[in-house]
Amino acid sequence: MAYDFRAIEPKWQKKWEEAGSFHVETDDGRPKYYCLEMFPYPSGALHMGHLRNYSIGDLTARFLRMNGYNVMYPMGFDSFGMPAENAAIKMKTHPAVWTTKNIGHMIDQLKSMGCSYDWRRIVKTFQPDYYRWNQWFFLQMLERGLAYRKHAPVNWCETCGTVLANEQVIGDGVCWRCGVPVVKRGLDQWFLRITDYADELLEYLDKLTGWPERVLTMQRNWIGRSEGVRFNIEIADTDISLEAFTTRIDTIFGITFVAIAAEHPIVNVLASRSGEAKREEILDFAARMSQRSAIERTAAGGDKMGMDTGFEAINPVNGAHVPVWIADYILMDYGTGAIMGVPAHDQRDFDFVRKFGLGVIPVVRREGEPIPDPDRMTEAAESDGVSCNSGEFDGLRTPVAIERIGKRFEEKGWGKRETQYRLRDWLISRQRYWGTPIPVVYCDKCGIVPLSEKDLPVELPLDAKIPENGGNALLGCPDWINTTCPKCGGPAKRETDTMDTFICSSWYFFRYLSPGSDGAPFRREDAEYWMPADLYIGGIEHACLHLIYARFFTKMISDLGLIPHDMREPFTGLLTQGMVIKDGAKMSKSLGNVVDPDEIIKKYGADTARLFILFASPPDRSLDWSDKGVEGANRFLNRVFRLAYDRSGQLRDAGKKRIPMGGLASDSQRGLKRLIHSTIDRVTRDIRDERQLNTAVARLMELCNGLVTYNAQDATDWALFREGVESLLLCLSPFCPHVCEELWETIGGDGILASASWPKAEGDALKVDRVSVVLQINGKLREQFEMPPGLDKDELVSRVMEREATKARVEGKEIIKVIAVPDKLVNIVVK
Repeated sequence: MAYDFRAIEPKWQKKWEEAGSFHVETDDGRPKYYCLEMFPYPSGALHMGHLRNYSIGDLTARFLRMNGYNVMYPMGFDSFGMPAENAAIKMKTHPAVWTTKNIGHMIDQLKSMGCSYDWRRIVKTFQPDYYRWNQWFFLQMLERGLAYRKHAPVNWCETCGTVLANEQVIGDGVCWRCGVPVVKRGLDQWFLRITDYADELLEYLDKLTGWPERVLTMQRNWIGRSEGVRFNIEIADTDISLEAFTTRIDTIFGITFVAIAAEHPIVNVLASRSGEAKREEILDFAARMSQRSAIERTAAGGDKMGMDTGFEAINPVNGAHVPVWIADYILMDYGTGAIMGVPAHDQRDFDFVRKFGLGVIPVVRREGEPIPDPDRMTEAAESDGVSCNSGEFDGLRTPVAIERIGKRFEEKGWGKRETQYRLRDWLISRQRYWGTPIPVVYCDKCGIVPLSEKDLPVELPLDAKIPENGGNALLGCPDWINTTCPKCGGPAKRETDTMDTFICSSWYFFRYLSPGSDGAPFRREDAEYWMPADLYIGGIEHACLHLIYARFFTKMISDLGLIPHDMREPFTGLLTQGMVIKDGAKMSKSLGNVVDPDEIIKKYGADTARLFILFASPPDRSLDWSDKGVEGANRFLNRVFRLAYDRSGQLRDAGKKRIPMGGLASDSQRGLKRLIHSTIDRVTRDIRDERQLNTAVARLMELCNGLVTYNAQDATDWALFREGVESLLLCLSPFCPHVCEELWETIGGDGILASASWPKAEGDALKVDRVSVVLQINGKLREQFEMPPGLDKDELVSRVMEREATKARVEGKEIIKVIAVPDKLVNIVVK
């Protein structure tokens, strides 16, 4: 019989579903394991990146079930967002219809892959029974001051017609979705006070020992903790002052200008106090700078743009007057939006003054060297050193100067030492339809009024018409917008902004645990049993978006008392799988190098696709797609199929008796027994300890080769052969579950293989009868021979030196020393 995956795979998918093989509940009698993958957006079809992610997760879940763990392995769909709106416009349908259809197709794809999810726990974030709890969390945060509304300059994407969080502006200042340059715009927006958790978000990174160091570094940099001094700079001849923050207060004597961001509120104040021509010049320049992306404005070495406002600032330490400029490289998003310009010791400041002809005052010199000549400086001296041109602080090393000048600022009331963060509060307002409605109303009498919990969910109107040119469809729904104020009973209007879709993905892993919970987002007892997730699998591109938000939400949920207070992190382990590339580039429709998973599964079967993906590369590295590699994986599975199926009669007759190593007489029997159990031992360690899945597959291929070439003759041989085939199927089943189930049934295995126990390596079978020892003379290989294993150094040297061949090699030479490594080599140093 040929390997007919088209019949085998749906057969076992149906059996698993009917048997509820992957249903899971809490069980205090077994260790738990929560295996979680980043849930997909229902774009319509899985791509190879999905297939790789879910193959890794499914293997992990199956392996751990077989090892006695109670495994939570759920799936859902992150189903709000702009692509659904765009598709609705293009296909003249509703986002809900498009989303529902795509989810159905993707579920079919996931099932065809053989993924062992507990489908009873499915989460679809566009459904009211889910986003009701987004709204509930918002109300809890609003009540506690963690949610607030303010007017602020925001990142605006003209193409998407919506606001973006800082984390969603990527690369050269472009939108993370469409790649169009982002501009600044002032709007009233809703924010979450994630900065209240900045310290903890940073400090707890040290506890995440199961996360890749690269991700931890990215988060540390994004949170960006810095210690410095916040102080006021007075504007000469006015009642205006600027607030600045610096980590290098020791360089305060080197200020030659003050720079402010184009978006700084004081720009309008300065413009209003200028003559008409200057006022227009200031406002026009500020407007132009605000349109430039943050990346363009802050790029190191980039051409700096600036404008002198005509005002002067006063250095608080020496009373010196310096010009106030608007500079493109100063952003309102970071710090205070105003900086003290110290060009001698900051490269961007240095580039700026060289372009505009401003002064340079060195106030730090290298120890043992003279003060730098400002006219001969070619770059800023940013490293620590010794203070100079700094009055009474001259001669102090940088750390001491920072401490003493900071203290002086506090004593004089000029400023205050504090810690700042690069992290900014999370802007969650989106001017789009397909998202979670924000549960507040605006009343002329009462102002902003939150809805009560009994009014949740505030559902999206499904009769909304998506504008052809984009924009917010909710603005065209007057019957939905106009409502009643819950406080005074008068007329009110609903908030028409919806929530950032990252809200949905910040807590969905809790909802999986209690998908039917109606009185709370999830049941506390379920979270206490399952959380935190033991392994989270997804792309590294989410390091500073989803992963930070999910960590913030978990801390907030803990503070709400929904989970124990010491449960502060959502994911113990994190695996960031590598990309799938083809022809040297990441798979992309625009490059024409996309491989459709459906086509691969139709042609070769899911088991072949899974095996190739898991064999071609370690999980955390890029996988180079190879059609020949897929064909090779398929040939291997055909070989496994023939190995078991063609001998199924003998294998059934052989029974299930295990013969210990001591009961095997011939070298061939003992050799196969050793191969079987060394494979079990190494594959177990490869999956459990090293996560080297490709190496595990290679070992299983070696076992298969050993079984194919084994010549079984008598009953002992066939019992041993059956042990080998069973072990091969058990160890291969997490990689290729369908074909292994079929062959397990064919040879008379007990029950469903997915519920079987993982094989245990026998200690006696791992011991070798002989080991290969290398003989070296002066480090050069001379011969190789076999010795009994376990000899200590002295005994090994003694036996080697007694060999006639060894004696001949050293005859007439002086032995200087002998180096021995038990079971491996002996090196004789002679002259």
